[in-house]
Amino acid sequence: MIFAAGLGTRLKPLTDTMPKALVRVGGQPLLWHVIQKLMAAGYERIVVNVHHFALQIIDYLRENDNFGLDIRISDETSGLLETGGGIRKALPLFDLDSPILIHNVDILSNLDIDLPSAGGRSDAVLVVSQRKTKRYLQFDDSMRLVGWKNIETGEVKGREGRSLAFSGIHIIHPPLFPLLKEMPERFPIMDFYLKVCGDHFIQGYEARDLRLLDVGKLDTLEQAERFLVED
Repeated sequence: MIFAAGLGTRLKPLTDTMPKALVRVGGQPLLWHVIQKLMAAGYERIVVNVHHFALQIIDYLRENDNFGLDIRISDETSGLLETGGGIRKALPLFDLDSPILIHNVDILSNLDIDLPSAGGRSDAVLVVSQRKTKRYLQFDDSMRLVGWKNIETGEVKGREGRSLAFSGIHIIHPPLFPLLKEMPERFPIMDFYLKVCGDHFIQGYEARDLRLLDVGKLDTLEQAERFLVED
């Protein structure tokens, strides 16, 4: 699933006339870069959620014949559902016997997207790394999620542990799908993970030598151009 429903407010004025997913880097929309990465890893079905300038994304995919893939649209034009609510709404579009990979549309990385299933005993796998950010996930010695911390405000949810930065890339396994359906219509996925991590193994996967860029602001667009050349 590619998260492409955001308003992209930090990319204004570009997003006054287009969705963030269609902002171009290296001559191609951000959405193109994520789709190419997923295609290269062998993914055949992709769900894209849409809200802001939704028809532009739908038209772009249609003009490109869905890149030869089974691409399905999860329509959030009636109201943004946040990350957790977006996954919950999209569940009927997936094969619920298989894990779901989630990828933010504005993330560029050198990550090998053919991720390990983490031994099969985890209920979700969160790709994390050691990099500077304001909010960190907290893990115990077995890389089990135990909490979240905002280092600017000092706010902690759960408990503290080893601090690692979330990449915006994660895998949800089928045992969690029924719990997602019990959640309200609109909620952040990280709140869900923190809620269930005591009873379910939410595992951190530390990507070594990860190069990652969140193309969320205007000043990162130039960095993104360099990133693609170096990648």
